[in-house]
Amino acid sequence: MSVQSWMWILFHVFLVLMLALDLGLFHRKSHQIDVKEALVWSVVWISLAMLFNVGIYFWRGSEFAIQFFTGYVLEKSLSVDNLFVFMLIFSFFKVPAAYQHKVLAWGIFGALIMRAIMIFAGVQLINRFHWILYLFGAFLIFTGIKMALEKETGVHPEDNPVIKLVRRLFRVTETYQDDRIFVRQNGVLWATPLFIVIAVVEATDVVFAVDSIPAVLAISRDPFVVYTSNVFAILGLRSLYFALAGVMDRFHLLKFGLAAVLTFVGVKMLIDGWYHIPTHTSLVVVVSMLGTSVIASLLIAPTEEEIVHLPPGSFPEQPPYETLSEAEMSSPALPDPDHPHDKSSS
Repeated sequence: MSVQSWMWILFHVFLVLMLALDLGLFHRKSHQIDVKEALVWSVVWISLAMLFNVGIYFWRGSEFAIQFFTGYVLEKSLSVDNLFVFMLIFSFFKVPAAYQHKVLAWGIFGALIMRAIMIFAGVQLINRFHWILYLFGAFLIFTGIKMALEKETGVHPEDNPVIKLVRRLFRVTETYQDDRIFVRQNGVLWATPLFIVIAVVEATDVVFAVDSIPAVLAISRDPFVVYTSNVFAILGLRSLYFALAGVMDRFHLLKFGLAAVLTFVGVKMLIDGWYHIPTHTSLVVVVSMLGTSVIASLLIAPTEEEIVHLPPGSFPEQPPYETLSEAEMSSPALPDPDHPHDKSSS
């Protein structure tokens, strides 16, 4: 077995071990994550990513180490945009603060699977059909320009087709049932609103991955580097969310930095056949663009239009929802004329 194969195996052993410690030991019970705990875990995940980066440096040299670091910074920065959307989703569905960590945990599992598929598919497509590189580049330039010019319109989860699909496949309870995703009532399986939130978060992450995966492929086409940098960025997503949830409006100009980065990596892809921009140059450009947008956000106060006003109780300390009583859970399920299962049985 080659060294490369062993590294793949060891990385996934490490991944399973860390997820087991994080979700099975430290966050086994649902509770509200405070800023201090979120910052501690953010430092843990970032430190592990940097130690892994050092390992790549000694194993494969400085070029691959810089590729990993650049890809990690790029994916981490694009994730901040995801976090803002997640905050709006949680607000819309009034998800209790104690349950938000569980939603993001399930979101990470789905993101790891979907991004692995998209990364390996993207690498294979580029290797077999080089012209796809230019298609990705043009798409990133279009996305960057659109991000810079588009006004903030918020998200509208109620229009998400995933919600309609879930409601067609499952009966859904009207209230949250503690942190349970499914409950059984008189032998009938019901989904809870928490399952709908998880489904919407998963679908949203797929949309974001369409932008982020081609962007990272502009930095490196090594599957191990692209995959591991994505994984480390995703693993720290939950703690980053809880650390920044209360101050996201402060980064109101970050979208222009992200737009500039996406446009830059798109141009990098388009001109790669004629001129190759070195990885260390890409790193300097990406960090400079992001740093400038962050500093500008802190120095320039947001306008009223740039501030998203969340409704009161978006992050309640105690769940404001009632759960079904034992009597209600054991009572016969009434037929629902609007549900396809009950229509077919009537």
